[in-house]
Amino acid sequence: MGVRRTNPNAAMLRQNATECEKQLWAALRNRQLDGFKFRRQATIGPYVVDLLCAEHRLIVEVDGGQHGDEADLSRTRFLERQGYSVIRFWNHEVIENLDGVLESVRQALPVKQTNNKIPTTA
Repeated sequence: MGVRRTNPNAAMLRQNATECEKQLWAALRNRQLDGFKFRRQATIGPYVVDLLCAEHRLIVEVDGGQHGDEADLSRTRFLERQGYSVIRFWNHEVIENLDGVLESVRQALPVKQTNNKIPTTA
């Protein structure tokens, strides 16, 4: 099951993002985190996820007080069965410790390889 590009629900959610989602998106957009590309409000199956690094199948969710129930568990299980890893943060974590949240996201992604070869002269 792939990621769909168009979904009216996703567009509405992008327009009505919470301040926490906006803050985290501002830190992840435009490949700001180690060059990884993230999309916001991506559709996977019947669900719209907050943030997605499709290349590495990582989903980042920002949860408010209405989350943490059986529906979230069912959603997470579905996404994991599709081959995605899901990490969740509470709103207050993003507000109070954005750097820590970004470090947790970084730890969930593979280390970027760089070409550190020393040029040789002939």
